[in-house]
Amino acid sequence: MAKDIDVNSIKVDFVLVSHAHFDHTADTEAIARNNNAVVVSSYEIAMHYGAKGLKHHPMNAGGKWDFGKWNLKCVQAVHSSVFADGSAGGNALGFAVSGGGKTFYYSGDTALHLDMELVGRQHKLDHAFLSIGDNFTMGYEDALIAADMIKCDNIVGMHFDTFPYIRLDHNKVKQHFAEAGKQLRLPAIGESWTI
Repeated sequence: MAKDIDVNSIKVDFVLVSHAHFDHTADTEAIARNNNAVVVSSYEIAMHYGAKGLKHHPMNAGGKWDFGKWNLKCVQAVHSSVFADGSAGGNALGFAVSGGGKTFYYSGDTALHLDMELVGRQHKLDHAFLSIGDNFTMGYEDALIAADMIKCDNIVGMHFDTFPYIRLDHNKVKQHFAEAGKQLRLPAIGESWTI
């Protein structure tokens, strides 16, 4: 369970925030403050954390930035973005991250959209993190279409099983991707590996 993860043990230099919903921001301040890390997000979210005294770097869809050892391109995600108190969180984002000879795409919470084709045109992706839970984001069928659009065969599923609305039949979903020649990982909470 996520409640068993000690946020004080997380070590990072940057915290990328795709949108302002509570399941993406609940521990942002603690993790960033504990590490003196830079919060990178939409202008509205970055400024929100800047007002709390945290290091921050505001961006928006279409923008890119060289952070030294890695580069970030912000891309569109089709999703809402509002803080728990009702304040605006700007537009939701996805990220294409390149560094160390690898590139991955993090779709953010999103619906399937045609702009994903641009991610596949502009980046040679080694891995992609795609929302697959349906109801709040695209489901696994749309995620497979997205995988083809971005030209990536190594997929990590996200935004599933954490709410009753987004429970998955893991075997069915993995088979769906395998039949299309794609590798799908469905990580357990707290599971990690090196890409």
